Amino acid sequence: MSGAARASWLDRHAGELLVLPAFAVLAVFSYGPIAGSLWLSLHRVVLSLPAAGEAFVGLDNYRVLAASPVVAESLAITLVFVAATTSLELVLGLGLALCLHARYPGRAVVRAAALLPWAVPTVIASQMGRFLFNDRYGPVSFYLYGGGAPLADPTSALAAVILTDVWKTTPFAALILLAGLQSIPRDVDEAASVDGAGLIRRFLFVTLPLLRPAILAALLFRTIDAFRVFDLVFVMTQGGPGDATNVLQYFGYRKMFSEGMLGEGAAISSLVFLLTFAVALVYVRLVGSALWKGART
Repeated sequence: MSGAARASWLDRHAGELLVLPAFAVLAVFSYGPIAGSLWLSLHRVVLSLPAAGEAFVGLDNYRVLAASPVVAESLAITLVFVAATTSLELVLGLGLALCLHARYPGRAVVRAAALLPWAVPTVIASQMGRFLFNDRYGPVSFYLYGGGAPLADPTSALAAVILTDVWKTTPFAALILLAGLQSIPRDVDEAASVDGAGLIRRFLFVTLPLLRPAILAALLFRTIDAFRVFDLVFVMTQGGPGDATNVLQYFGYRKMFSEGMLGEGAAISSLVFLLTFAVALVYVRLVGSALWKGART
């Protein structure tokens, strides 16, 4: 290949060559474990019976899970958690982003303070939630429940996990929405104000439509993260009381490490992956549609 031909080939494939190192890292640290989990879910592996080996059973692990009422309950709990946390974090994050976007003295200090919960490690945030809802010395239990035990009640325990997650990750949603607000040209809002639109009408008919890509991006990241919740449940409730907070990821952990059923645990992890992948496809399509409409307008 001549020098000119080589240079032409490099020009045509420059994008692929630049992306190749990142793709190799993803293949080793992301795609590899996903493929390994999917392959393990097709085998019967029991930690307590190493002599039994890894028998290939096809979709039997998925059939067992489909017939299990515990899996259906865990899926329902997970969906409730995802719906509650993402909706609350989006609404509260939008309000927080609007406050952080406004101009007033000391805005930098307020921004730093508002984003502080997101910087707290999740395990520490979980311990804080466990302390606040403790039945003996927790201030939330004392003032709101009259000294009761909210973590021992199925409904209150799930609500406590949801509220802790909302406190922890609302600043993340606010950060994405704040970036979207700052990308909106100020002259668009000023033109609407000159035309006689009030504050509420400008927000509903100018700000929100232009903010749609950021809203969908925040929904995408928070929904995927909510489906994978584990540490909050592990620290605060251990899936209890009973199975009231037994989300899919924690149920998969119990299957693998408490019961030793690696194949069924891998099948649960694969189910969570497929759910998040399907949600991501829908959101990415919506984000792409929003960006295309924004570009056309």
